[in-house]
Amino acid sequence: MAYQAGGQRSVPRPVPEDPRAQAYLQDYAVYLEAVPFPSVVFDHRWDVVLANSAYERLFDCVGPHPTAMPGDNFLRFVLFHPDAATVLGEHESSWCLPMLAGFAAAEQRHGQDGGLQSIRRDIAQDPIMDAAYRQGVPHWIRTVGPAAAEDDGAVRPLHHPDPRWGRTDCRVVGDTPKTLQEMGYTRMTLVLREARRRRARGRGTGPARRTAAHLSVVPAPER
Repeated sequence: MAYQAGGQRSVPRPVPEDPRAQAYLQDYAVYLEAVPFPSVVFDHRWDVVLANSAYERLFDCVGPHPTAMPGDNFLRFVLFHPDAATVLGEHESSWCLPMLAGFAAAEQRHGQDGGLQSIRRDIAQDPIMDAAYRQGVPHWIRTVGPAAAEDDGAVRPLHHPDPRWGRTDCRVVGDTPKTLQEMGYTRMTLVLREARRRRARGRGTGPARRTAAHLSVVPAPER
């Protein structure tokens, strides 16, 4: 895993042998830890390279999973972990569909990548998710427009385990510096928003735990 349990600062996964790249990631891990909001760095497969303690705390209540832990691969967590909906509000429409759209774009750019092919095989093994990928995502993009598939700037609901936040929204901010880009990495920060947290006080309903690690609703294709 890219971070250790118990609030310890994240440590990098193996990086190119260039010592300057290693030193940069070590220092960037220190910088990332100073960010108060959940922040994560991942590669083109969504394998997590670095994650700060705020990211760890967001997923405190997530149970173990052999292949879809949020500290290992963020895309696999969103798509396959049965606890994902307990953290990611409006899980299917706000998280799964945009992530599947992003995965489709990554497949076009890196079609021969073994890690992405492995994720594609796992999607194909779930008939509902496979239909969502092949039919639901293209229909969704036609309906809402390509910009909806972009992470940067999106506002998405969260269920934070810390009761000080609880049910809230986050602004997804893509703030990847040039050096990380050159390494093939992307940084994503989830800026928690105060407004919805206040409006949500007093609501008794909480997130529903998913009983199966697949989508339950696929938008019908246009006729």
